[in-house]
Amino acid sequence: MPINILMPALSPTMEKGNLAKWLKKEGDKVKSGDVIAEIETDKATMEVEAIDEGTIAKILVPEGTQDVPVNDVIAVLAGEGEDVKAAGSAKPSASAAPPKAAEAPAAAPAPAPAAPKAAPAPAAAPAPQAAAPAAQSNGHAGRMFSSPLARRLAKEAGIDVGMVTGTGPHGRVVARDVEQAKSGKGLKAPAAAPSAGAPTIAPTMSDKQILSLFEPGSYDVVPHDGMRRTIAQRLTASIQNVPHFYLTIDCDIGKLLAAREEINAAAPKDKEKKPLYKISVNDFVIKAMAVALQKIPNCNVSWTESGMVKHHHSDVGVAVAMPGGLITPIIRKAETKTLSTISNEMKDFAARARSRKLKPEEYQGGTTAVSNLGMFGISHFTAVINPPHATILAVGTSEERPVVRGGKIEIASMMSVTLSCDHRAIDGALGAELIGAFKQLIENPVMMMV
Repeated sequence: MPINILMPALSPTMEKGNLAKWLKKEGDKVKSGDVIAEIETDKATMEVEAIDEGTIAKILVPEGTQDVPVNDVIAVLAGEGEDVKAAGSAKPSASAAPPKAAEAPAAAPAPAPAAPKAAPAPAAAPAPQAAAPAAQSNGHAGRMFSSPLARRLAKEAGIDVGMVTGTGPHGRVVARDVEQAKSGKGLKAPAAAPSAGAPTIAPTMSDKQILSLFEPGSYDVVPHDGMRRTIAQRLTASIQNVPHFYLTIDCDIGKLLAAREEINAAAPKDKEKKPLYKISVNDFVIKAMAVALQKIPNCNVSWTESGMVKHHHSDVGVAVAMPGGLITPIIRKAETKTLSTISNEMKDFAARARSRKLKPEEYQGGTTAVSNLGMFGISHFTAVINPPHATILAVGTSEERPVVRGGKIEIASMMSVTLSCDHRAIDGALGAELIGAFKQLIENPVMMMV
């Protein structure tokens, strides 16, 4: 029977994608792992791979098509021995064959949230979803995020793979999960019925109501792109669902600025006499935040309904502005990396973020985040937590301010930082310990190396 190739979900937040380019044409033979198309998501442009062998019988969505919903049939694949012409003329049907989704080369497909309006914040893992029938498990209807081996083992054991908790990339069910499920472990709890008395959020004004407040012809309406919609949905969900509290502290970065100048002056140079790295204040901030989380490990956590996730390493997301929005590439194991390594990684991430070339694993997850608006002259602000993080650090500009030392007024280079905390996971005193540890490190940068 013909195999339907679906628009894949390449990130947890993806609901629609743009089919930028077909790399295979009708009549071409493909095998598992072949790159067949380029898809533009809300965050990046990615190559997608075939996960079945066969011949491209019919391309249903031409390249250049915008806003193709996830799980729409984009092409039909004729399997081994099938009549390609007959498969291409057949009407795509969910009953014709199990639908097949292309997948990203570097990571398993990530499930999009069941309720987009309550999706978590950017670069984050999706919230746990209620149990669904096998054909709808771990993702959108008609699609399973599980390996072929896991599905076969589950079928042999008489286990509904949709009820198995996945531990693979982005929650994908793999063989070890099915083995766990055989002993009764790793199975999802039945979905709880919604409470009839649960509070509801007052509806916002409709588009028509908003536009009626302004004189016709006095405005232009620019449609939202996928990135802006995702940012709006996920940050709204964060503010509504995560109880934020904020802690602000002033840091004297005189020693840091002196150390930065000395390090950059001593940087080795390449053949063209250009320095191999140039450390920024933000590189120090990333390192200090990473080390501070290691010193206060109870803050290096993520909240889940079943328990607190305590992370071993400090994976620091860093907000990067890009056309139409922002993205938070992640410095993995930042506490173990040198300042020069962090600096070079950030330069690479920033360049690829602006051209939408980051891979999902480079901006999804993380244990905390840093947002720095100091370069815009902002002295103080608060940032919205990016679930599954429990904290985010908002960094203001460095400026000369009068301070009192030993009863005398002196001028010092000061920087204000504000830590946003998830009160479900971190209490006030614990958050104060974290921002205090950060202050100690940023004011005495040599301590980051100990």
